[in-house]
Amino acid sequence: MKLDKSKLLASMPKSYWIDSINDMFPDYLPIKEDAKSDVTIVGGGIAGITAAYLLGKEGLSVIVLEADRIARGTTGHTTAKITSQHNLIYNKLVKQLGAELAKQYADANETAIKEIQKLTEALNIDCDFISQPAFIYTESEDYITPLQEELNTVLNLGIKADYADAIPFPFTVKGALRFDNQAQFHPLKYILSLAQYFVKGGGRIFEKTRAVRLEQGDQYTILTEQGKKVYSDVLIIASHYPFYNKQGMYFSRIYQQRSYVAAIKINEKYPGGMYINAEEPVHSLRSQATSDGELVFIGGAQHKAGQGGNTMKNYEELLDFAEPYFTITSVPYHWSTQDCMTVDGLPYVGNLTPDTPNLYITTGFGKWGMTNSMASAM
Repeated sequence: MKLDKSKLLASMPKSYWIDSINDMFPDYLPIKEDAKSDVTIVGGGIAGITAAYLLGKEGLSVIVLEADRIARGTTGHTTAKITSQHNLIYNKLVKQLGAELAKQYADANETAIKEIQKLTEALNIDCDFISQPAFIYTESEDYITPLQEELNTVLNLGIKADYADAIPFPFTVKGALRFDNQAQFHPLKYILSLAQYFVKGGGRIFEKTRAVRLEQGDQYTILTEQGKKVYSDVLIIASHYPFYNKQGMYFSRIYQQRSYVAAIKINEKYPGGMYINAEEPVHSLRSQATSDGELVFIGGAQHKAGQGGNTMKNYEELLDFAEPYFTITSVPYHWSTQDCMTVDGLPYVGNLTPDTPNLYITTGFGKWGMTNSMASAM
């Protein structure tokens, strides 16, 4: 029986992560008066809130300015894979940038997985954190050699991985890599809990407070849309796409890519694990336990922002991919998001420019924001 995709996708797009928290977490008020801090962070996504929490633990006074509500942007529309397996990135990094930088990237993301788990355990955050293997597989003979080269590279970089001839799905797999000790979680339960600990420790969060101008002097002065000013010794721009572009020419080095998720219910039992294929078009899979049964997240249908045509066709393409393998009974959620992509494939993290010692930036996670956000915050 052929799926009626238009009927399955009839509801308005919405994120499971946002819908499922059911106002479990408080709103934060907009800024009402001028303020001062040691550090101001513009952007209340997972990178900004994680940095705020870590800096607050070091005894610094920290303010977070969020234009809308914290963690409701890209963080609230992710697939939430906590993994150092970032498609076929490591062999590419070694060839383009050298083994040292590739090693730094590998170590940073492997460390990030462990640090996220440590925080969930230390703070007793109930966020559905589960250790899972992450697979990258191919159904094409053309990608067998790239997979084998990637395996050799990641082993040399110190990441534990294995080659597999099959995965627990009825795909015609030609080969796969398995990364162990990876994880998944509920990103909003995690980051909104972290925000509460940050505020409890003396940190300040202002929602519905857009930064509209930056002035540099002895301190940084951020003007908000309310007309209030925030004075800070150190400024971190963690606003997904940088709100300040007068230095660094980041607008010429970053582009936006949109991708889509369909959260489906199926008759079959999901076998566990997280999956992504090596070839185009890229599709990713993971599951999520909910109070209303298990959901399977199908991600993909990516395109450069503004060039995707009919949005509904992108969601239908995800169902076309899933239909041969699963008996789809419903699509309770579907959503999309935009990710910042960089020209060299690496995130931009650190000083905005070499001559701005107290002005930092974090952006360009290229769809791998869960671990890269922790690494950048650290």
